[in-house]
Amino acid sequence: MTTNRKVILFISMSLDGYIAKRDDNIDFLSVVDQAGEDYGYFEFIKSTDTVIIGRKTYDNVVAMGFEYPHHDKDVYIITRHDRPVLTESTFRFYSGDLKELIIKLKEAEGKHIYCDGGAEIVNELLREDLIDEFVISIIPVLLGDGIPLFKNGRPESHLKLINSTHYEKGLVQVHYERIRQCGN
Repeated sequence: MTTNRKVILFISMSLDGYIAKRDDNIDFLSVVDQAGEDYGYFEFIKSTDTVIIGRKTYDNVVAMGFEYPHHDKDVYIITRHDRPVLTESTFRFYSGDLKELIIKLKEAEGKHIYCDGGAEIVNELLREDLIDEFVISIIPVLLGDGIPLFKNGRPESHLKLINSTHYEKGLVQVHYERIRQCGN
């Protein structure tokens, strides 16, 4: 059985393509902070019931003093090492084959699957051709160095623009869907 579940990357990056500084600092995102503006996140998150996030990204959120949200969703924290079961019933560490997990999730009934990063997870999903849509918020800053969203060594992907929106603080959000080539 195949459902219409999609893996959707919803992420922010600097104009020069970095999702964080080398030290994992993401304070550059604050240049677009605006009271009452969530850049479509609230509407997007309602369309999902599953989250895929890398362990380093998860740990960085928690280390900043935030409780990781999405307790109403199944959250898979992707790690290379087995970790203890989390007390949150919907959160689980996953150290198995990422492609197998995504295929299993996409075959199940449910809403869309939110890829919350980080770069290693994004690029593994790209290598396996598993991201269906990209919602990328471009922050008006050039960092010059950092952790790039897209790394070398992935296959070429063709995309179709669904929408682009610009906001008062200079953020530009682009929404693309992957174009399936024959046989994919």
